[in-house]
Amino acid sequence: MMFQAVSSLLLLSLFSVGYGQKPSVISVSNGGPWGKWGDYEYCPEGFHVKGFDLKVEGKQGMGDDTALNGIRLHCVSKDASQKERLIQSAEGRWGSWTSTVWCPNGFLIAFSLRVESFQGLGDDTAANNIMFKCSDNSILQGSGQSWGKYGGWSQSCQIGICGIRTKVETPQGNGDDTALNDVEFKCCSN
Repeated sequence: MMFQAVSSLLLLSLFSVGYGQKPSVISVSNGGPWGKWGDYEYCPEGFHVKGFDLKVEGKQGMGDDTALNGIRLHCVSKDASQKERLIQSAEGRWGSWTSTVWCPNGFLIAFSLRVESFQGLGDDTAANNIMFKCSDNSILQGSGQSWGKYGGWSQSCQIGICGIRTKVETPQGNGDDTALNDVEFKCCSN
């Protein structure tokens, strides 16, 4: 009897903290601390994200590095009958866009962010690169910079990613710029 009561309480506590529920937003815990969140941008109804490209500043040598400045998502219609749409949230001012990386089959469902930790008196870059997992289990890596390390993987969106919001630090003048610090993605609802 006591075992049944304890196991019932344990089961109830797991469901009360969201165990087993589908996420509506996916995020990671290692994002950089600087900047403000931009607005969410969404794929049109009936679209999901199949590819991405990054806005990356090259290494500056003795200058101020910002690394990852933006993430742009490529939304495609599920039946491939409509023209591709691009979405992005806030972005930093430095760098240029890389080539698009596409899921071979399927669509983006989860991600891991490469972030450099606080450097003290050194040059902070915050987010440097990103990896995505596709619904066909392939892993895609962006063409960002190599500082820092990848954190853990986000939860997975069951139907795919349909929205983006980025956290970006504005230019600091003569201070240390980091540009993109963090990102979260909205899961498709249908």
